[in-house]
Amino acid sequence: MKRIDLRSDTVTQPTQKMRDAMYNARVGDDVYEDDPTVIELEAYAAQIVGKEAALFVPSGTFGNQLSLFTHCNRGEEVILGEDSHIVTDEVGAASVIAGVQLRTLQSNKGELNPADVKCRIRREEEDIHYPSTGLICMENAHSNGRVISIENMKSIYEIAKEKCVPVHLDGARVFNAAAHLNVDVKEITKYCDSVNFCLSKGLCAPIGSMLAGSKKFIEKAKKKRKLMGGGLRQAGFLAAAGLVALKEMKERLIEDHENAQLLGKELSKIQGIKVALDYIHINMVFFDMSDTGYDADQFVEEMKEKGIIINPPENGSLRFVTNYWVSKEDVDYVLASMKEILSK
Repeated sequence: MKRIDLRSDTVTQPTQKMRDAMYNARVGDDVYEDDPTVIELEAYAAQIVGKEAALFVPSGTFGNQLSLFTHCNRGEEVILGEDSHIVTDEVGAASVIAGVQLRTLQSNKGELNPADVKCRIRREEEDIHYPSTGLICMENAHSNGRVISIENMKSIYEIAKEKCVPVHLDGARVFNAAAHLNVDVKEITKYCDSVNFCLSKGLCAPIGSMLAGSKKFIEKAKKKRKLMGGGLRQAGFLAAAGLVALKEMKERLIEDHENAQLLGKELSKIQGIKVALDYIHINMVFFDMSDTGYDADQFVEEMKEKGIIINPPENGSLRFVTNYWVSKEDVDYVLASMKEILSK
């Protein structure tokens, strides 16, 4: 029986071309800066997002936290959405690593109100009680599945420049965002000073993310990466897969989006299932099946028996994530299986 894994796009396996590239990779000691494949990956990654330099890091969380650690002084404040990945899913690392305070704002489906951002920016010289705002963070695509408009990013970036505050973009799925907006990714990343983006997830590399920004920022980040334990040695084996991911996998992300749209549309036709159709911008489908009256834990187990791996509900909502290894035929099978289970 084929296994269809809809838990996340983090479950993707590397393609055969990635495996071949890893096997044949030219490597060196990256801490000594003599791994040719890592050097190539960092140069290419910086180029495609329109930044001066880039740094290979183990994960998206590592890249985000390294950015906070590099941009900010201890005790400073970071403005970001209360539902952002840095707040909800990075283990409170900002307090441990960068030693910063997170000043969260309520978002509108992941989008921050520029006026709210502007009035939250603080400077310690304005009042002895204030911490300084050290950084503003945005997320695109958002982990709720929606893509933030370029206009919103531009407005916040202009406010930040006026106030001399840097902006970091959590762009774990920024290429999904670019595919949804049908723009070159640089049209998104020009409205941030640093950006973290994943080579894994929808791009299928087995491990790794990139942190990109100015040469000065990356030079500073490189030392802090070493402090965090991210100074890898013969990392070219991993970088080789990352190069394939960036050169060959970005353009096909729209296929995952189309499969998610199909999945969401057909799920919404099943009695008792409520699909957040307006959230399907990329490869994520969120839905509530509580009105079916079917026990959620039993549903997860019965789907597993049919070879479909899913996560249990979180806050009453289930999430299915399409990816390179989930075909349209797989989507059809998932839908048929759900109808069979729920018809009992």
